[in-house]
Amino acid sequence: MRPFRLAVIAGEASGDALALRFLAALRQRLGERELDLRGVGDHGLPEAGLKSFFPQADIAVMGFGPVIARLPLLLRRMEEAARGIVAFQPDLLLTIDSPDFCLRVARKVRARAPDIPIVHWVCPSVWAWRSGRAPAMAPNIDRILALLPFEPEALARLHGPETVYVGHPLMERLDEFRPGNEVEQTSRGDAARPLVLVLPGSRRAEIRHIMPIFGEAVAKVAASAPGARFVLPAVARLQPMIAEAVAAWPVAPEIVTGEAAKLAAFRNARAALATSGTVTLELALSQVPTVAAYRAAAWEIAIARRLVKLPSVILPNLIFGRNIVPEFIQDEATPDALSRHLLALLAEGPERQAQRDGFAEIETIMRSAGPSPAANAVDAALAVVAARSGKAVLSG
Repeated sequence: MRPFRLAVIAGEASGDALALRFLAALRQRLGERELDLRGVGDHGLPEAGLKSFFPQADIAVMGFGPVIARLPLLLRRMEEAARGIVAFQPDLLLTIDSPDFCLRVARKVRARAPDIPIVHWVCPSVWAWRSGRAPAMAPNIDRILALLPFEPEALARLHGPETVYVGHPLMERLDEFRPGNEVEQTSRGDAARPLVLVLPGSRRAEIRHIMPIFGEAVAKVAASAPGARFVLPAVARLQPMIAEAVAAWPVAPEIVTGEAAKLAAFRNARAALATSGTVTLELALSQVPTVAAYRAAAWEIAIARRLVKLPSVILPNLIFGRNIVPEFIQDEATPDALSRHLLALLAEGPERQAQRDGFAEIETIMRSAGPSPAANAVDAALAVVAARSGKAVLSG
């Protein structure tokens, strides 16, 4: 039996992590059949057998300015990736996240080799903004593998590609985020000395805008709850910037870095003050009641409000279907508002209980895909291969 040929395009580290999970599940499905793997990736993928067309670092770029500066190289790499895939003639092309790069490569491949099945993992946020991307993807992508349960319905409404909810990788890590022993359970339940997470984000611009507000809010919480402890998990590369900002706070939090320290803080936390983003979903699945806020330059907010038509920008609220996590955007994000709602969540009461009940429902919704997002992704992708080829994947 000839090897199964898989082409993978992963444009950044988070995509590499998904690809590695996919490969593990795929190899289990293939059994003794060999896997021939080519494409673009890093962070463990070469060690897993990937023969890369070019270094991933060439395309791992974010931000308008950096993209423009590297545009000639990006365009060249798109063409090289498409040519390499067409020459390889894979049984499946799997593109992962990085939609600005991956979807352009998919379009080139589909135009030149329309028989190659193409699956994209991580649904672009067309349900939030630039909804015209959804129908534009349909001719080139056979199936989208979604991380969020509301995305299949949203893509159908927007006339996008067929979309399957395979589950979120966080669902495989719940035990890492939740109290695992009596000490952690006691810490989370301690209303007299509560541990409060402070999560200002992972981008420099958002940190600059939100840190002064968070500092004042923390001071107000500390004044009303003198036993409160504050922990700020920081991305290592941003730790110096965060430490400088915290130096001006009336009440300084403990800054921790590294994934282990972050997870320990989540397991012990009673409540959190967070910038909107994926971290709010981590907090919901960790069952940590949360107040969310976001501040940016006025022009950015003005543009976002014109483009984004959603009842909330908080993922748990979108999954739950109503606003369970209080969110404060721009001028609404004041120290008084944030501290008042955070204090309500520290105490046993209706606000805290409503979030905990809502988070339990969110977990139920997100578990609907099954226990293994990676295995679900492989099944959904191989179904596309079988449908397009007209034969079982594991034969011939």
